[in-house]
Amino acid sequence: MYNSDTIAAIATGMTNSGIGIIRISGSESFAVAERIFLPANKNIKIKDAESHTIHYGFIKDGEETVDEAMVSVMKSPRSFTTEDTVEINCHGGMLVMNRILQLVITNGARLAEPGEFTKRAFLNGRIDLSEAEAVMDVISSKNDMALKSSVGQLRGKVSEKVKQLRSDIIYEIAFIESALDDPEHISLEDYPDKLLIKTDFLIKAVDNLLQSADSGRIMKEGIKTVIVGKPNAGKSSLLNILAGEEKAIVTDIAGTTRDVLEENINLHGISLNVIDTAGIRDTEDTVEKIGVERARKAAMDADLIIYVVDASVPLDGNDQMIFEMIHDKKSVILLNKTDLPSVIKEDDLLKMAGKDSVMIRTSTKDATGIDLFENTVKDMFFKGKINPDQEVVITNMRHKEALLRTLESLKQVKQSIENHMPEDFYSIDLMSAYTSLGSIIGEEVSDDLVNEIFSKFCMGK
Repeated sequence: MYNSDTIAAIATGMTNSGIGIIRISGSESFAVAERIFLPANKNIKIKDAESHTIHYGFIKDGEETVDEAMVSVMKSPRSFTTEDTVEINCHGGMLVMNRILQLVITNGARLAEPGEFTKRAFLNGRIDLSEAEAVMDVISSKNDMALKSSVGQLRGKVSEKVKQLRSDIIYEIAFIESALDDPEHISLEDYPDKLLIKTDFLIKAVDNLLQSADSGRIMKEGIKTVIVGKPNAGKSSLLNILAGEEKAIVTDIAGTTRDVLEENINLHGISLNVIDTAGIRDTEDTVEKIGVERARKAAMDADLIIYVVDASVPLDGNDQMIFEMIHDKKSVILLNKTDLPSVIKEDDLLKMAGKDSVMIRTSTKDATGIDLFENTVKDMFFKGKINPDQEVVITNMRHKEALLRTLESLKQVKQSIENHMPEDFYSIDLMSAYTSLGSIIGEEVSDDLVNEIFSKFCMGK
């Protein structure tokens, strides 16, 4: 599973930029660097330099100077991979970076596989698997809340919680096994009652983690948001306001939007994956019918539905169709065009909408009510539920699946206790829970799973 070759890759973005970094890690890192780097200070030798120092000089290909560079030296075990590591800081043109990378490979390194640097950090014990996965989550964070959660996971929040739960479980396993091996000195009398209390505690702790998973997914991936309404209600105008630019065509002609339009919007530190749909109405237009059907399908999968109502037009059968779409879904009703005389009663809207709906008076013409709408959306999903600075939040589907297996095993323990089963039954299911939790931090995972996880990383990480 572990390959000790010296590896190298471009660690910065694959585009022209001011600076670029070529990272080298492994036992031959210093030797490789010395073959291509000529320090300005002729007395400097990379292998003899102090750890965590940086040195100015030139990258050479024989007698040819390829680039001016700064070379950082990090000696084992004080590096990300815990191996000897060199980072060549050069100019960030793709041509020069690839030229230097090729020199590094020609002089003794090989091209790193995707995620191989982080994989080595995991295999060498510097980080566990949940912390390794957090590295990519930090890189791919789409909003402030996702970033804070990912940094917390990178610093070990999930790991600490999992290790504490495993510690509690292994204590009970050890006690049971010891008592079964030495019944003369260790009694299991009254132990099932004590274990039942402990098991209930563990079930509640795991369930609390699982409760955060849905919000964690939304925090990480964004809120799937669908804008619905009758034609010409102001849906596309709302999308343009939220996006801060003209993303959708806006006219006085009903039915301008025929297909779904998608846009990712950052809203007060969270992400909205917004879909603007065709106006909902009975129509004989074949293309428009397709658009209406796509709007229905999008609404079925949405985390949030924004129902834009034209306050200047009476409710009709088309509105009833929309109310059926948003029934039992989290929704915000925007009573729009409030700058015009209103013919709709707010109470009638709320009665038809259902208990999970919130109504806000807006005018997309002058952006009235938009701030209130934005704060309402954030409160609907996160207020009082998640504080990424303090709580452990599950954002990884693999972790959620492991917790579900853990919960099922713990419930089996509880059932065995209540059915007065022999103590060795408790031990079997406790060990299953212990193993499932271990898969989160990499204690109980196969080589294939590790390879699959790191294969999704970017090349230089």
